[in-house]
Amino acid sequence: MASPLKVSVVAADHEVWSGEASMVVAKTVEGEIGILAGHEPLLAILASGEVRVTLAGGTSVRASAEDGFLSVENDTVTIVARQAELV
Repeated sequence: MASPLKVSVVAADHEVWSGEASMVVAKTVEGEIGILAGHEPLLAILASGEVRVTLAGGTSVRASAEDGFLSVENDTVTIVARQAELV
């Protein structure tokens, strides 16, 4: 089994969700992107839309995010949005 991703979804003024996951899918200005363990380092501009975080058991956490950025490095995914909340 691949090592889990460490994921943080934060809004400008608070943390929305953090934990371990097997996959993250988010909408960037260039289209939707999926992140799995071992992904190359990445910095992308986040577009308004849904962020889906799939947990190891197959359940998922969804958040609505408006503008910001997505960063991937060393199996750590950080999503910083102007506004974000769980849906």
